Amino acid sequence: MDDESFFIVKKRALSEVLLKVVEAKRLLASEETMTVQEATERVELSRSSFYKYKDDISPFHENTRGRTLTFMLQLEDKPGLLSEVLGTLAKAKTNILTIHQAIPTGGIASITISIEVPPETSDMELLMNHIRQISGVHYLKILGFE
Repeated sequence: MDDESFFIVKKRALSEVLLKVVEAKRLLASEETMTVQEATERVELSRSSFYKYKDDISPFHENTRGRTLTFMLQLEDKPGLLSEVLGTLAKAKTNILTIHQAIPTGGIASITISIEVPPETSDMELLMNHIRQISGVHYLKILGFE
């Protein structure tokens, strides 16, 4: 594996240092007048650790902007539910690239969707959580992004 390989890792698998780097970056982005020193002190992180990892970790939504995201859903087989999911994606200004739906079995439809995520889409994690909360969505898993 080379140094440019990417992984999707759940938050709970990350070390405390990496989580603090992400938080310090968030603080710096949200408060224009804050210095690196102030941000690292606030999250109780050394500046050397911040500089060591700052270019190597970003929240998931920052890495997906302007890229293709593919995810799989399991939905109840009921009229309008897929339309509601697609409407949620449209509100986020994503571009649907492909949709593959298997024939529903046992009242559940399995669907794979690939979307193009434009740079102006601000928070993909929030978008995926909105979809998960739609009544009738049983499962959502991100398969990959390029």
